[in-house]
Amino acid sequence: MHSSNHGINIEALLAHVPLFNELEKEEIARLARGTREINATRGDILFHKGDTPTGFYLIVYGQVKLAFTSPQGGEKVVDILPQGQTFGEAVMFTDKPFMVYAQALADSLVLHISKAAINEELDADPRLGRKMIAGLAMRLHQLMNDVESYSLHSGRRRIIGYLLREHSEGCENAIIVTLPTNKGVIASRLNLTQEHFSRILHELSEKGLIVVDGHRIHIADVDQLRNYDL
Repeated sequence: MHSSNHGINIEALLAHVPLFNELEKEEIARLARGTREINATRGDILFHKGDTPTGFYLIVYGQVKLAFTSPQGGEKVVDILPQGQTFGEAVMFTDKPFMVYAQALADSLVLHISKAAINEELDADPRLGRKMIAGLAMRLHQLMNDVESYSLHSGRRRIIGYLLREHSEGCENAIIVTLPTNKGVIASRLNLTQEHFSRILHELSEKGLIVVDGHRIHIADVDQLRNYDL
């Protein structure tokens, strides 16, 4: 993993981030001066649990896992983040150490935007503060949904919900879902053991509701799968 400020147009990348799209050119330029690029290969750790944040992160391309290690030595995946996603903002504002570690699940390009640069722009433009609050509120809402799902829903319902989460009602009824990473990581994200996850996928296959083809899950009838086990 290495940092550099060469080879990509950081200002252009920042300008395309929804969080920053109301900022003026000069504001983007100031942010860019407080930004460094991190080229991470798969498996690289971006920060460890206990590290002190000096800013937050934006995934230009690739995929990042946030996780912590349980006292028993197992891993608990908190989130799987795709390109375009930012992370680390909440902790950056608290001045507390990271409670999770961040690891690249694929070769990734990540931008680190310094806290000092963000604070300067927050002082200058309240719109940025409102957007950051909205983004953090959305993430908190998602987290509460997850906690509710872990508490109230069976493993089967969690997996069905996960497979159909990008698919809104009224769209086409036969779809292919590509799992973003390996089944063990997704199982941990859903608060399931890998064995439980595999067992449920196998059960859904046996019922003819899905066909598992490596990372691709073929769903012939979305409504049938959505209503299964209700």
